[in-house]
Amino acid sequence: MMKQRKIPMRTCVVTKEKCEKKDLVRIVRTPEGVVEIDLTGKKNGRGAYLKKDIEVFEKAKMSKILDRILEVEVQDEIFNELESMLK
Repeated sequence: MMKQRKIPMRTCVVTKEKCEKKDLVRIVRTPEGVVEIDLTGKKNGRGAYLKKDIEVFEKAKMSKILDRILEVEVQDEIFNELESMLK
């Protein structure tokens, strides 16, 4: 019998729901203070997870929640990039 692998769960910072890591996108502030979209989920730095959902991205943008969590101003380019990823 194969051992059941644990599915990594993460919490979306907007909806507060726990989702599988693959259903979320990680935004990271690197030690240099650069905000990036982390598609590998392994970059160094402070990360926040968002559900892959256009409405969630909009809410995150409006509420500036990423600014608070990452303690740095998140540029609009990041949100534009996220939205184009979904399309």
